[in-house]
Amino acid sequence: MPLVTFQPEGKTIAVPAGTALLEAARSAGIEIVAPCGTRGNCGKCLVRVISGNLQTNSSTLSESIRLAGYVQACQSAVQQEDLVIDIPPQHIRSGQFADLSLDLDRIEDYLLPQPSQLNPLTVTVVLDMAGTDPEDDLSDAERLTHAIQKQWGKEEVRFSLTALQKMALAMRADPGRVTVKLSRFGDHNQVIDILPGHRFTDDCGLAVDVGTTTVSVQLVSLIRGEIIDTRTDYNGQIACGLDIISRINYAGKPENLARLKSLVLETINRLIAGLVKEHQLVATDIANLALSGNTTMVHLLLGLLPEYIRLFPYTPTILQPPAFRASEIGIPVHPETPVHIAPAVGSYVGGDITAGLLCTSIAGESDETVMFIDIGTNGELVVGNAEFILACACSAGPAFEGGGIRQGMRATRGAIEAVTIDAASGTAQAKTIGDSNPRGICGSGMISLLAGLLRSGWMDSAGKLNREKPSPAIRLEKRQACYVVHPADDDQQEILISEADIENIVRAKAAIYSAISLLTRQAEIRMDEIARVYIAGGFGHYLNLEDAITIGLLPDIPRETYRYIGNASLLGSTMALVSRDFQQKQREIGRRVTYLELSTDPTYMDQYTAALFLPHTDLAAFPSVEIRK
Repeated sequence: MPLVTFQPEGKTIAVPAGTALLEAARSAGIEIVAPCGTRGNCGKCLVRVISGNLQTNSSTLSESIRLAGYVQACQSAVQQEDLVIDIPPQHIRSGQFADLSLDLDRIEDYLLPQPSQLNPLTVTVVLDMAGTDPEDDLSDAERLTHAIQKQWGKEEVRFSLTALQKMALAMRADPGRVTVKLSRFGDHNQVIDILPGHRFTDDCGLAVDVGTTTVSVQLVSLIRGEIIDTRTDYNGQIACGLDIISRINYAGKPENLARLKSLVLETINRLIAGLVKEHQLVATDIANLALSGNTTMVHLLLGLLPEYIRLFPYTPTILQPPAFRASEIGIPVHPETPVHIAPAVGSYVGGDITAGLLCTSIAGESDETVMFIDIGTNGELVVGNAEFILACACSAGPAFEGGGIRQGMRATRGAIEAVTIDAASGTAQAKTIGDSNPRGICGSGMISLLAGLLRSGWMDSAGKLNREKPSPAIRLEKRQACYVVHPADDDQQEILISEADIENIVRAKAAIYSAISLLTRQAEIRMDEIARVYIAGGFGHYLNLEDAITIGLLPDIPRETYRYIGNASLLGSTMALVSRDFQQKQREIGRRVTYLELSTDPTYMDQYTAALFLPHTDLAAFPSVEIRK
């Protein structure tokens, strides 16, 4: 009977010819995850053939994965000859696409990368070559080129200087056996690294979302399409300004622009270092990276002057960045790593949106008209279907993230995130993140509070607190009233908001809703014609839908229309990371989008003014909202 050896465990077992490889592994005491039940459609049971041949049907896998020697264990059977099989690490720490904690269960399955689409920009390739022949008069580079073209096709092969410098020794350390990292561009293949012998590793890549407030980095298994781990931290640039405009202004001096670049790189690189350390990786082995961010964040990361983004006619330096090398940007992975940066559409609709749209049916070219809303310091909105895509952006300001609010704070431990109002007394019962002592109030808490006050009659549609009825929660401070969200006690200061705070929230919600209204009018569609509303972003993830509709932040349409998809920018970057098909799809989406500049639309201020009431001056647009007088 043929012998099957499984690496890196070094376990060997004799099995009859015809035995399924998955069963052979289990007989050897090795469990290979096969979540599709051996139907062969999930691509998660990938193993790599080091030596020997087997019978396999891995037609669902992409060409790049098959050429790299991978097969599906559940679709492969042992033949008469011995086999050596490498089993890459099966990462289950943070789940796979199917159970990612980004509400991925609410994203249609057909929108996610399938096994046949797992096709990263850089792949690790093991090669066997004939030894040097004094009569063939070929250089090392020519022999390596022939070996690559034999396996990967006749495209031109080019070499980085780093690879050339290592080539002579690498090709002679283990004669005939080398491992190369091959980056594939439109018309050629680029060898960015070469190592002696055969190196069987589970290639990993990094997806990065550079947000105005937070930065997230995701470690991904490229062969399996699995998310290994995710880390998030506040963008270090916050020290230089809470919003985009303040950072653009700060970047006016060359030394300040350099500092902003340094601060965001420090944040990204610290997150990468943490992932590399925890998962015992070598950073320079990582040769795939996809990044998304709004137009300003990408400019600051690349050290590009952002000044003209905010000045008419609002012209950025670049909308569709080329694939810069990681060393050019300053990211500590393999220095020759090509970094895919998501294309932007306009000054205020950036790559974070083209990445996020990969998570919607717009990417699937559905005939249904859908809306995509990303609520943050900036509000970005998209409406479209297979025929058209319209996008715009509005400045919501930092109020939803605690900025401009007396005791506002970001959504961290101790922030009041929800409030219940007692209609009789007007007092509040507050719920905090982590159920700890209140330290302040975050955006979702403010929206919950305003909705509760409006429903109970303790605040009117103009955002003014009720002074006519006595309540221990309402008191006057000069000409303004304040509301006590949480009273002081022995070891806790009181948490209160003023009518000025309320006004800031109303302005922020008006900016979002007026943009929604204008976008639907430009598209010549009614609100009730929208088949799906995708709400993205960290803030949107924790938003109470009824509260948001009550204050007029979101349209009053059937609740089942809404779908939360979390950090869609990061997930979209992960899709682009694992698949060149999705990179191309992202570029196509960017080209299809028509960008509307709200600041030049004469009707925008009319829409904005109409939305400066709760829920709106046109109460017919909010038929389900009941306001107690």
